[in-house]
Amino acid sequence: MLRQRIITAAILAPLMVAGLFGLDGGGFAVFTGGVVALAAWEWANLAGIVRLAARLGYVAVLVALMIAGWFSGAVHATWPLWLALGGWLASLYWVAGYPERGLQWRSSAARAAVGLWVLLPCWAGFVQLRVDGLEWLLYVLLLVWLADIGAYFAGRRFGRRKLAPKVSPGKSWEGVYGGMAATALLALGYAAGLSLSVADTLWLIVATALITLVSVLGDLLESMFKRWRGIKDSGRLLPGHGGILDRIDSLTAAVPLFALLRLWL
Repeated sequence: MLRQRIITAAILAPLMVAGLFGLDGGGFAVFTGGVVALAAWEWANLAGIVRLAARLGYVAVLVALMIAGWFSGAVHATWPLWLALGGWLASLYWVAGYPERGLQWRSSAARAAVGLWVLLPCWAGFVQLRVDGLEWLLYVLLLVWLADIGAYFAGRRFGRRKLAPKVSPGKSWEGVYGGMAATALLALGYAAGLSLSVADTLWLIVATALITLVSVLGDLLESMFKRWRGIKDSGRLLPGHGGILDRIDSLTAAVPLFALLRLWL
């Protein structure tokens, strides 16, 4: 398993870096859209769509919506980001009340719809952050990465109080605090490097704390649907790492909402 993980990471890491930071405009939209389309293939399974033709149809619907969003200019509008905000507030309500509130989304159609508003705004957020500049795209990627690392080590060392035991028993509040501490240092370092004003620095710290919490929610939402389906990984597209969704679950929440908060920075 370890060997598989290393080989997969060694192949994918250069491709992801080249795609995320070496492309812009339409090329970047196609690259990130491709990743989102692969995630949609796995989300179809989370939604209980198991037949090949139906899963392909779900991916085709998402791709068609992305194409329409690109040519209509909707991908550059703010309303997809506001849609993400409303959707993640609903997700918080569902995760906090799992499994009792599962009745509200247990149908395949409902879970498929959730996948569309999770994945499409994520793609729009990526595109908009790339237009803003590489520094903010890099920032949100580092934020999610450091939040995960900080939560892992703080949770292992200090974890006592369970965050959402019915959804993800391994997560603790101490882990969340560790992730927030790590990303707060990132915000201070970034603010100093970009010579932000005091007001902008404070806003970046606040926005970073909020997005750190949101990234945890992205992880919990996928975990909730996997638990409902009785599966460990979202897919097998990445040998040794599980599926695409397992790698970008936190980003699906963090990217669009950071792109929204970025408008006020």
